[in-house]
Amino acid sequence: MTTTELAVSAEGLVKRFGTFTAVDGVDLAVRPGEVFGVLGPNGAGKTTTLSMLATLLPIDGGRASIFGVDVASSPHQIRQLVGVTGQYASVDENLTATENLVLFGRLLGHSGPRARATAGDLLERFGLQEAATRQIKNFSGGMRRRLDLAASLIAQPPLIFLDEPTTGLDPRTRGQMWSTIRELVAGGSTILLTTQYLDEADQLADRIAVIDRGRKVAEGTPEELKTSVGDSTLHVRLSDKEQTAAAARIVERLLGEAPVLTPEAGGLTIALPDADRAADVLIGLRQASLSIATATVRQPTLDEVFMALTGHGAEQSDSPETDEEVA
Repeated sequence: MTTTELAVSAEGLVKRFGTFTAVDGVDLAVRPGEVFGVLGPNGAGKTTTLSMLATLLPIDGGRASIFGVDVASSPHQIRQLVGVTGQYASVDENLTATENLVLFGRLLGHSGPRARATAGDLLERFGLQEAATRQIKNFSGGMRRRLDLAASLIAQPPLIFLDEPTTGLDPRTRGQMWSTIRELVAGGSTILLTTQYLDEADQLADRIAVIDRGRKVAEGTPEELKTSVGDSTLHVRLSDKEQTAAAARIVERLLGEAPVLTPEAGGLTIALPDADRAADVLIGLRQASLSIATATVRQPTLDEVFMALTGHGAEQSDSPETDEEVA
């Protein structure tokens, strides 16, 4: 697929803040009509990458285009193609839901009647019509997030950037947001989604780019990423957690690859080239007189993929700055 056929094309994106490189040579290719997830911990560079694509930050290196339009040279045209929903609501808390949406519509050049009609349609679409006359300061976190997403759709952009849209939401409200995102895609929208939640990326994204410390470390569908660390994963918990290191050495000798350890729980997560090798591992541990408390075999999760790719969980980062600070 050529650059002009892609919703987002980015090559070698770089962003520096003083001596700190927040984004270091990131490539992205987002196809029209898909949900593309950018997965990584706080500080990985997700929000900074999105901010450059949305023209909110200048690009220090590399190039990017949206539907074939160059981001750096045509920022005004880019803003007509993109709707952005950030981690925090951009609405006015002292205005009602309707007043906020009408205001955004008027700022976009809509007539009064058109702005009010659009506001009413969006409030109904996002299940907020009963709160239409309520001030935003009285909204719950989930209602604010839905209203912010509604505001980003007033201009009916073909591409929507969702920057950690469910951060801080309770599980029920997160589920509602997921349903809304699926409805947007079913209606023809293209979505670039940043998230630190592995289950969110697994549930929503057609393809995922894993970013860690400003660099893209992997890309693929959720299934491709899981398969990349083995067709199956064996989880073993030892009766004596002090034997975890000894068990890891046995696994590495048998399979040629060290497992991921959780020594405080006596646990090992072992990527298997095929499920049959689980028996070899369990027999090897038994022959070494290592007592096994539990053992299960299943498909790898995205959390295990992230651990295998980066050496730490998706919630961890050694970056000196968070995305929120640099963006």
